[in-house]
Amino acid sequence: LIIGSHQKLRCSFKRHAGGPEEYYTGHINRLGLDLGITAGGVMAWAVLAPTNGIQHRALVGKYVGASGDISLGAGVGANALIGGSHRSVALQPISLEAQVGVNLALGVAGLTLN
Repeated sequence: LIIGSHQKLRCSFKRHAGGPEEYYTGHINRLGLDLGITAGGVMAWAVLAPTNGIQHRALVGKYVGASGDISLGAGVGANALIGGSHRSVALQPISLEAQVGVNLALGVAGLTLN
Protein backbone atom coordinates (compact mmCIF):
# COMPACT_ATOMS: atom_id res chain seq x y z
CA LEU A 1 0.00 0.00 0.00
CA ILE A 2 1.16 3.53 -0.63
CA ILE A 3 -0.03 5.03 2.68
CA GLY A 4 0.26 2.08 5.03
CA SER A 5 0.44 -1.64 5.68
CA HIS A 6 -0.69 -4.38 8.06
CA GLN A 7 1.36 -7.53 8.74
CA LYS A 8 0.65 -10.45 11.06
CA LEU A 9 3.48 -11.63 13.33
CA ARG A 10 4.55 -14.73 15.24
CA CYS A 11 7.17 -13.88 17.86
CA SER A 12 9.37 -15.62 20.38
CA PHE A 13 11.20 -14.05 23.33
CA LYS A 14 14.47 -15.58 24.52
CA ARG A 15 15.86 -14.24 27.79
CA HIS A 16 19.53 -13.32 27.87
CA ALA A 17 19.92 -15.15 31.20
CA GLY A 18 18.16 -18.28 29.90
CA GLY A 19 14.86 -19.76 30.95
CA PRO A 20 11.79 -20.84 29.02
CA GLU A 21 11.10 -19.23 25.66
CA GLU A 22 7.85 -17.22 25.40
CA TYR A 23 5.68 -17.10 22.30
CA TYR A 24 3.50 -14.23 21.11
CA THR A 25 1.25 -13.43 18.16
CA GLY A 26 0.43 -9.98 16.94
CA HIS A 27 0.51 -7.50 14.11
CA ILE A 28 2.38 -4.42 13.00
CA ASN A 29 0.69 -1.50 11.25
CA ARG A 30 2.53 1.26 9.44
CA LEU A 31 1.14 4.61 8.40
CA GLY A 32 3.23 6.49 5.87
CA LEU A 33 5.03 5.64 2.65
CA ASP A 34 5.07 1.89 2.01
CA LEU A 35 5.96 0.92 -1.56
CA GLY A 36 6.93 -2.49 -2.86
CA ILE A 37 6.34 -6.20 -2.51
CA THR A 38 7.78 -8.53 0.13
CA ALA A 39 7.24 -12.20 0.90
CA GLY A 40 7.68 -13.24 4.51
CA GLY A 41 10.66 -12.37 6.60
CA VAL A 42 12.38 -12.47 9.96
CA MET A 43 12.92 -9.53 12.32
CA ALA A 44 14.99 -9.54 15.54
CA TRP A 45 14.92 -6.95 18.33
CA ALA A 46 16.68 -6.65 21.66
CA VAL A 47 14.26 -5.96 24.52
CA LEU A 48 15.20 -3.17 26.93
CA ALA A 49 13.39 -3.01 30.28
CA PRO A 50 14.05 -1.10 33.54
CA THR A 51 14.65 -4.34 35.45
CA ASN A 52 16.61 -7.57 35.10
CA GLY A 53 13.68 -9.73 36.19
CA ILE A 54 11.12 -8.93 33.50
CA GLN A 55 7.89 -10.74 34.35
CA HIS A 56 6.46 -13.64 32.37
CA ARG A 57 4.29 -12.36 29.45
CA ALA A 58 5.45 -8.75 30.11
CA LEU A 59 5.78 -8.06 26.38
CA VAL A 60 2.01 -8.27 25.84
CA GLY A 61 0.70 -4.86 24.86
CA LYS A 62 0.85 -2.07 22.31
CA TYR A 63 4.00 -0.36 21.07
CA VAL A 64 4.30 2.81 18.99
CA GLY A 65 7.13 4.67 17.33
CA ALA A 66 8.95 5.50 14.12
CA SER A 67 9.78 2.90 11.50
CA GLY A 68 11.75 2.72 8.29
CA ASP A 69 13.20 -0.02 6.13
CA ILE A 70 14.49 -0.68 2.67
CA SER A 71 14.81 -3.98 0.83
CA LEU A 72 16.38 -5.02 -2.42
CA GLY A 73 16.48 -8.78 -1.95
CA ALA A 74 17.60 -8.65 1.71
CA GLY A 75 16.44 -5.79 3.92
CA VAL A 76 17.64 -3.50 6.68
CA GLY A 77 15.45 -1.48 9.00
CA ALA A 78 15.26 0.87 11.96
CA ASN A 79 12.30 0.71 14.34
CA ALA A 80 12.13 2.76 17.54
CA LEU A 81 9.18 1.34 19.49
CA ILE A 82 8.13 1.74 23.12
CA GLY A 83 5.21 0.21 25.03
CA GLY A 84 4.33 -3.15 26.56
CA SER A 85 3.71 -3.56 30.26
CA HIS A 86 2.82 -0.07 31.55
CA ARG A 87 4.83 1.44 28.65
CA SER A 88 8.03 0.34 30.38
CA VAL A 89 9.51 -1.85 27.64
CA ALA A 90 11.52 -0.56 24.68
CA LEU A 91 12.41 -2.57 21.62
CA GLN A 92 15.96 -1.86 20.47
CA PRO A 93 15.95 0.95 17.90
CA ILE A 94 17.85 -0.97 15.23
CA SER A 95 16.13 -4.16 14.18
CA LEU A 96 17.62 -6.79 11.94
CA GLU A 97 15.39 -7.90 9.11
CA ALA A 98 15.65 -10.57 6.45
CA GLN A 99 12.94 -10.57 3.83
CA VAL A 100 12.60 -11.26 0.14
CA GLY A 101 11.40 -8.50 -2.15
CA VAL A 102 11.75 -4.86 -3.14
CA ASN A 103 10.38 -2.38 -0.62
CA LEU A 104 10.73 1.14 0.80
CA ALA A 105 8.78 2.01 3.96
CA LEU A 106 8.94 5.15 6.14
CA GLY A 107 6.42 6.25 8.73
CA VAL A 108 4.81 5.62 12.10
CA ALA A 109 4.50 2.04 13.31
CA GLY A 110 2.18 0.40 15.81
CA LEU A 111 2.97 -3.09 17.09
CA THR A 112 0.52 -5.20 19.12
CA LEU A 113 1.65 -8.38 20.90
CA ASN A 114 -0.79 -10.90 22.40
